[in-house]
Amino acid sequence: MPPHQRPITPPAALTSSPPAADDAPPATAPPLSPAERDAVDRALAMYREGWFPMAQSRRDRRAEWVQPRERCLIPLDPAHFHVSGTLRARVRSGRFVITTDRAFPDVIRACAHTTDHPQRDETWINLGIERLFTLLHRAGHAHSVEAWLVPASLPAPATPGTAQSPVLVGGLYGLALGRVFCGESMFSRPALGGTDASKACLVHLVHHLRRRGFAALDAQLENPHLTQFGARLTPMDEYGALLRAHAGTEHETPWLPWEPERTIEELVSA
Repeated sequence: MPPHQRPITPPAALTSSPPAADDAPPATAPPLSPAERDAVDRALAMYREGWFPMAQSRRDRRAEWVQPRERCLIPLDPAHFHVSGTLRARVRSGRFVITTDRAFPDVIRACAHTTDHPQRDETWINLGIERLFTLLHRAGHAHSVEAWLVPASLPAPATPGTAQSPVLVGGLYGLALGRVFCGESMFSRPALGGTDASKACLVHLVHHLRRRGFAALDAQLENPHLTQFGARLTPMDEYGALLRAHAGTEHETPWLPWEPERTIEELVSA
């Protein structure tokens, strides 16, 4: 069933050019301008009403705010969040170093890169959405989770003695809205050793949200990748009630601390 749609009206943020691909995020982000703050506030208001932005393609200059008639939610309750034995073992092994907000621009660009999604012909993340989420990240509302392979996990360099840097092999990003986390997209790079990297990030995210007292993890649209974790469809009226109960500014929860070692301990003891 197609989602409700209406043209996206907020902002310059959705039509401005994003930072260049090789731009590194500043150590301390500059304060938002009045126009940028207005774009952030409008986006947050739309999300609190149950809308999210989508474009037809990466090259699409416009995006629309959409509201499906049903919303896909990933359970945070350990009794209903399903992790396969294989994935559980991979996360517990510590193969990936899992971080948060270390490479937000790289994560959203990777999610928008269709070669990272072999089952998808086109991305819905255009440059305007990338720019908007960069602003939301600078404002402290959008967060990323990254999976890295560190040198010890990488193949030996071609030249002996050559230093190797950690490699970003998977990740996800989304929006923290009070005690609701709106997951946007995820990616993995199996060719670089990132098999199950995005799934590992999701497991760490769920455990993190649980510890931080979040009430819900919204995955927007259902797909087989998510149903394996126990994701289920919720009617829009129920999702709207959930937002009204938990997504207000009075429910804002500090994002940190990030404790991946606790996730591993919890998986071992489960």
